[in-house]
Amino acid sequence: MNFSVKYIFRRIAGISLFLFSIATQAAVQPDEITVGVVPQQAATALAKVWVPLLAEISQRAGVRLNFRTAPDIPTFEERMKNGEYTIAYMNPYHYTVFSKQAGYRAFSREKGRKLVGIIVIHKNAPFRSLSELTGKLVAFPAPAAFAASILPRGEFSRQDIAIDARFVNSHDSVYRGVAQGTFAAGGGIKRTLEAMDPAIASQLRILATTPAYVPHAFAAHANLPEETLNKIVSAMQSLDKDDVGRHLLEPLSFKGIEPAIDKDWDEIRQLRITLPVGKASASDR
Repeated sequence: MNFSVKYIFRRIAGISLFLFSIATQAAVQPDEITVGVVPQQAATALAKVWVPLLAEISQRAGVRLNFRTAPDIPTFEERMKNGEYTIAYMNPYHYTVFSKQAGYRAFSREKGRKLVGIIVIHKNAPFRSLSELTGKLVAFPAPAAFAASILPRGEFSRQDIAIDARFVNSHDSVYRGVAQGTFAAGGGIKRTLEAMDPAIASQLRILATTPAYVPHAFAAHANLPEETLNKIVSAMQSLDKDDVGRHLLEPLSFKGIEPAIDKDWDEIRQLRITLPVGKASASDR
C-alpha cells in the first residue's frame, strides 16, 4: 500500500513537472507572435510585401511571426489600444500614444531615413503653392496618420490656409481620390506613393513636403519575452547584410532595420500633439 501511494505521488509530481515545463516553454516561446502593420495601404498590398519579409525574419529568428493589419487606421488604433498585437509597426504619433496607453516599447526602426509628409495634386492641376488650396477639399488617411495627415495639416495651419479636410481610411484612397478629381489635394508619404499602382501614381505630382521627423517604430508589447525579442531584433538587423534580405526590404524602400530606443521619439512628444485615436477618431470625422 505504501509503495502504491509513493508511486502515485511520484507520478503526480512527474506530471506536474512536465506541465510546468510546457508552461515555461510557452512563456519563453509564444506559439504565435502577431505583427500588426499600420494600414497605410490595402491589406492585399501590405500582405504581398510583409508576409514574405516576416517569413524570412521568422526563419532567421527561429520564431513564428504572423502578419496582421486592420481594415482602416481607426480600427488599427483600437486594436493597438487593446494590446492585440505582440509587435506593431506604427507611426511616430501612434508610438507616443500606445507606449503610454498599452505598454509598447520601441526596439527597431527603418535605417537611415526621416519621415517626411507630402501633399499631392493631380499632375494637370494649376496649383503652384499651398495657398492656392484655400477652401479646397483635401484628403487625408486619418486624423492621427502622422506624416500623411498631422504634418501636412500642420503646414496648412502654420500658413493660415483654411482647407476642407476629409478622412478616407488609407494612403491608397487619398491617391485614388486625387487622381480621380474627387479631391484637389491629399496627404501621403513618398514610399506609399511609389508603391501605388503606376496608372494612379503617374496622374499625381508632389506640390509640397513637410519637415522631417523620426520614422515609424517597430515596438513590442510588454508580454513578449526579452529572449524572444532579442532573436527577432538580431534577425531584422541581419536583413541588409545579404541579397535575400535586401531583396525582401526593397518593396518597402528600406535600406535596413536598425536598433531604436524609446527616447528616439521624444521629438514627437515635444510637439505636444493631442488627437483622438481609435473609435474616438472615427466618430470625429
